Amino acid sequence: MKNPLAYFFSKEAKEGYVPNRNLLAYATGLAGQNMAYNFQNSWWFYFCTTILKIDPVKVGYIQGFSRIWDAVNDPIVGAAIDSRRCKSGEKLRPFLLKLPPFIGILAVLLFIDFRLAETPTIIIMVAAYLLWDVLYSVQDVALWGMIPLSSPHSHERSRVAQWVSIGAGAGAAVVGAFQLIDSQSFRDASGLSETVVILIGALIYCLGGELISMDAYKMKEQVVTENSSENFFKTITVLRHNKVLLLISLARFLGMIFAGIDWQYFFKSSVSFKIGGLTLDGETSQLVYSTVYGIPGAIAMPFALPIIDRIGGMKKMLITSEAINIVCRVISYFLGFKSSFGIISVTVLMAIAQILINLKDIAHRSLTSDSIDYVEWKTGQRTEGISFSVQNLISKLSDASKSIVKGYIMKFIGYNNALDVREQGEKFNKAQWPLFILWPVIGAVLYIIVISFVNDDKEQKAFIEKELRARRGVQAEDSEQPETVSQK
Repeated sequence: MKNPLAYFFSKEAKEGYVPNRNLLAYATGLAGQNMAYNFQNSWWFYFCTTILKIDPVKVGYIQGFSRIWDAVNDPIVGAAIDSRRCKSGEKLRPFLLKLPPFIGILAVLLFIDFRLAETPTIIIMVAAYLLWDVLYSVQDVALWGMIPLSSPHSHERSRVAQWVSIGAGAGAAVVGAFQLIDSQSFRDASGLSETVVILIGALIYCLGGELISMDAYKMKEQVVTENSSENFFKTITVLRHNKVLLLISLARFLGMIFAGIDWQYFFKSSVSFKIGGLTLDGETSQLVYSTVYGIPGAIAMPFALPIIDRIGGMKKMLITSEAINIVCRVISYFLGFKSSFGIISVTVLMAIAQILINLKDIAHRSLTSDSIDYVEWKTGQRTEGISFSVQNLISKLSDASKSIVKGYIMKFIGYNNALDVREQGEKFNKAQWPLFILWPVIGAVLYIIVISFVNDDKEQKAFIEKELRARRGVQAEDSEQPETVSQK
């Protein structure tokens, strides 16, 4: 943008500007939703294996196939949303107010020990998960789909993507504190069992987070188009025109299925951290690590757009982020974690890698929002619902694949679900470090290969915005109504 000052004082900028109060409410809503999702995603596998004592292979299949169902219903939800409007004339916003309380209650049910035999326990878990998932899918598509509807301007949408990513990251970071609450020292001091502690965590993070997510309802839809006349199946087939979305989805899938072993197993089984005369146990060490390594990335988030511009755009930033991640992980592997010097050095290296990794979601969402403009320009149909449902589909398919693989890996390295994590054998303990630090390198390499084919042409974006602005102006004149949106 050659003259940002002129742009911000222009008529078209004012028409598409997102007020800071709405942006803050939207970011707060994403923080709440991510508190709920990240607690469920981080602790359910652990809860099932250690509290419910279900075989890890069975848990892998439960979680894996549940998420396959989860992934399948997301495009159905997205296509249904794209082919209709709510009574208010809005497309997504009403869902943000109505669904969260029900989603939060269902999530809490996933962390209750009903003290039943294994088979009925599995039945209850699967039933609760499937119902939770359908409602969560609608909410998730609506929440993220609001980004391209928040403004008709690419730069303004990037600002929205930046701050909601900050909100989402903050929500996920808050969940990290639960590791300290679940520590043995806290349970000994409080007299609470781990079963009760995890249930309290579910009430705070899952139900509480979903109630906080209702604040996102304050965000307005500023891109208004005619109600789609396309049928359900035609809406899905429109995706073939969105090469950018499909490439980003494939890159994310390959990167996420190699995300590594769960932190809980690695830190609880392998790590103790000495600072002077103080020795920190695994849970506390994990909290220190996750907090410290996340700080530089969190600090960088408010400056995301200037950083991305300096690197050369969204695509170049994505490639650079994974290249740095690979280098830092390989060096970290050889440094190891057995000494204080090793774990401190690894924490610093991973903190450096996290600076740009934290910005990836901003780029993904910004590029996806721009690709929705491209599809509208090419086909006349806006696809917020189906596009962001594909984003969710990829997350859940990768989680499903990762869960199934993780179950077999746990079995292969000798995990015994009858024993505490700290009591596992030598084979299990030796496998933790390479799985934790090197496994994600495979996904990073594959991610870079795929993302290199993404088109991020700024001149094309400017041309499409101009064309859409003119097209919507003609639509407004034809309907004898004032133009509701404007494009740069």
